[in-house]
Order: sequence, then structure tokens, then C-alpha cells
Amino acid sequence: MSLEQAARAELIRLWTGAQDAAHDLGHIDRVWANCQQIMMDEPGIDRDALQMAAIFHDAVNLPKDAPNRAEASVLSAQAAAAWLTAQGWPSERIAIVRHAIEAHSFSAAIPPRSAEARVLQDADRLEALGAIGLARMFAVAGAMGGALFDAADPLAQHRPLDDRAFALDHLEVKLLRIAETMQTPTGRAMAEERAEWMYSFRSRLLREIGGGTTFF
Repeated sequence: MSLEQAARAELIRLWTGAQDAAHDLGHIDRVWANCQQIMMDEPGIDRDALQMAAIFHDAVNLPKDAPNRAEASVLSAQAAAAWLTAQGWPSERIAIVRHAIEAHSFSAAIPPRSAEARVLQDADRLEALGAIGLARMFAVAGAMGGALFDAADPLAQHRPLDDRAFALDHLEVKLLRIAETMQTPTGRAMAEERAEWMYSFRSRLLREIGGGTTFF
């Protein structure tokens, strides 16, 4: 069994009993694919360390409304470090994995200090944008009991934004601002293209529900 296969098997073990449509093996595979695209323009990357960070970055996946949600990346980093130690990895390479996982999280607000951390952060944040970002946004909102949008005021022009109540509000609350947080030129270009598509989706949605197009 390769290191990658063993790591995925450990992740599956850690996820036993958990169900989260937005954080599954497909998410892990897409984040790693994003990493591989972004890292092509980032010299000096420890590829294996980055791959381990991509596999384990959501090893401990706390609910969005959990009071300790911001601790999830640190707990995931601890789980990855423990497993890699058991595999005989040197401490300096484990430190690369650990920091990349800790810094990937939006809620943790830990600045990335390494190339691996910058790549993983961008790769994971791309999952919140574009078509996959919208799919994950609505899946999470449904799981938390939120509505698709406020039919009376879909763009929150006459009320406060509330992405706990309305999924569409999450675009303004967080997602459409993500492109501004990207750490790498490749990641930023990918994010801007995906954000533009999300604006188009919202415009189309408003037309379909009778919201018109005068909001843009």
C-alpha cells in the first residue's frame, strides 16, 4: 500500500460515522487537484508534504455551527502529525504538513508562512467558488435547515444579511470576497474566474424568480 493509499484509509477511519456532503473524499480529491495546478508556478514545494496536508486538512470536521469550529484545522493538524509520526516521517517535514493544515482554515485566521500552506489555502478556498462552491453552499444550508433565499428580498436590500437563514446571502457574507484573500497568482486567477461565474449564476437566479436584473 502506498503512502497516499494508507493516508486515505486513515482519513476514512477518522471519518467513521460522519456524513457531510461538502467534506467527503471528492472534496479531498478536488483540493489535491487544485494543489497540483497551483504548485506548478510555486517553486520549492515539498510535494509529498503538500499531498499529506491535502488529504488530512479536514480530518477533524466540526459542524459549521459548533462553538469550537475555529479549532478544527488545529485538531486536524494534530491528527495528521500523529499518523505521520507513526509512519516514521521526520519532524521537520511533519511541521510543514501541520502548519499547512492549520493555516488553510478561513475561521482559524492563521497566516500561511510557507509555500505549501499558501498553496493548500488557495486550493481549499477554490472549493467555495464556482459551480462546486454553489453546490456545497446549498448542501450545507440544507443540512443546517436554511432556506435557499429570501423570496421577498433575495439580495438583502432592505434587511441585514443572514446566511444562517438564507443560503444565497452567503455569497455576499463570505464567498464573493474569497478571491481577494488568495495567496498565489495562479490561485487568484482561478478564483476570479469562478467568482465571475457565481455572479452570473446569481443574476440568472434572480431572473428566474422574478427578481429582475437591476441589482447589478
